[in-house]
Amino acid sequence: MSGAYDESATQEETTDSFWEVGNYKRTVKRIDDGHRLCNDLMSCIQERAKIEKAYSQQLTEWSKRWRQLVDKGPQYGTVERAWIGLMTEAEKVSDLHQDVKNSLMNDDFEKVKNWQKDSYHKQMMGGFKETKEADEGFKKAQKPWAKKLKELEAAKKSYHMACKEEKLALNRETNGKADASVTADQQKKLTEKLDKCKLDSQKAKEKYEKALDELSKCTPHYMESMEQVFDQCQQFEEKRLSFLREVLLDVKRHLNLTENESYATVYRELEHTIMTASPQEDLKWFSSIHGPGMHMNWPQFEEYNPDITHSISKKEKSKKGNDGVMLTNITTAVENTQAEERGSVSSYEKNQPYTASTEWSDEDQTALNSGNDTNGGTNPFDEDVDKGVRVRALYDYDGQEQDELTFKTGDELTKLEEEDEQGWCKGRLDNGQLGLYPANYVEPI
Repeated sequence: MSGAYDESATQEETTDSFWEVGNYKRTVKRIDDGHRLCNDLMSCIQERAKIEKAYSQQLTEWSKRWRQLVDKGPQYGTVERAWIGLMTEAEKVSDLHQDVKNSLMNDDFEKVKNWQKDSYHKQMMGGFKETKEADEGFKKAQKPWAKKLKELEAAKKSYHMACKEEKLALNRETNGKADASVTADQQKKLTEKLDKCKLDSQKAKEKYEKALDELSKCTPHYMESMEQVFDQCQQFEEKRLSFLREVLLDVKRHLNLTENESYATVYRELEHTIMTASPQEDLKWFSSIHGPGMHMNWPQFEEYNPDITHSISKKEKSKKGNDGVMLTNITTAVENTQAEERGSVSSYEKNQPYTASTEWSDEDQTALNSGNDTNGGTNPFDEDVDKGVRVRALYDYDGQEQDELTFKTGDELTKLEEEDEQGWCKGRLDNGQLGLYPANYVEPI
């Protein structure tokens, strides 16, 4: 027998190698995947930018709400400023996260978008130019070798079929010799058939070997051509991977606020604000404004003068929170109830006027039943609108209490009373608002 034959050898062994015909498609598909990955990266950046924007807005809203609550609450002095420092930190960090959002969208997102546009060129019939060029390059490199491979497969199949026929002829010829019923002529024909199958098998083998030799000679050129096209695809993919890495580093740089000097400055300033808070200074301030350190018009002996009304003038009352106590003070049971109700100031009503008692003289008793009692007593700033001296503000002043005026440099107002011992004047703005202001903040017109 001219060659061994195994039926299992007729089943073609398939592999997943790049060199197999058509397996270059995965490399071509990678180009299309690169375009889709650019879209995915842009979506990723866009979603993170939305998160940064939402966080920035939440910080701003939180800061605004709590700044108002702390400002209206009972906390005071340097510790209050330290507390407010948290809101200032939130506002600055909010701005930084808004900058992160802007950098992600204006820099990183646009960078990917422009690179994608420059790297992938759409065709009129669909698909990308780069994908088509790669596919055609692989087809051209593989076509000659694929043709030889097809011829080899045909020669291989013919050879294996010839071997099968030879094996069958051999079995018949052997069985004929053992069978007495087979005539000499029949046995001769079986022998001739076997000889012919051996000859056909030998020819098929030679043809198969020749086809394999030709394919082997063609393989080096095939590999070289395929590698050239593959290298071009690798170069294109290298650009994409390098660009992707570059963009991710940019995103990291924009997200990493710890490398931002402004971010570090925010917390240095916050720490400084908190560390400068002085409980001793705040206690001293409270004592001088609301405690024993306050000014007091102590009672003095006064000769009777029939020309002077006995009623207590409003100027004699303390201009900062009605802290003065007059010996003529009389408190009714109803007023005691009102005082108790006002005794606990809400933590969000720091600037609400607080009056512990109502001062009045014998001549002022009728005022208890006036319409102003609804608001806790008469307005301490009721004055004749025609009185006063016109003055101009030298500096800006923001009223710290409800009974203080607020004005800007250059604003004009009316001074109703002269400066008291604490350096305050009573005045009226042009809109009719009455209140107190520092005397050294204005000058006569």
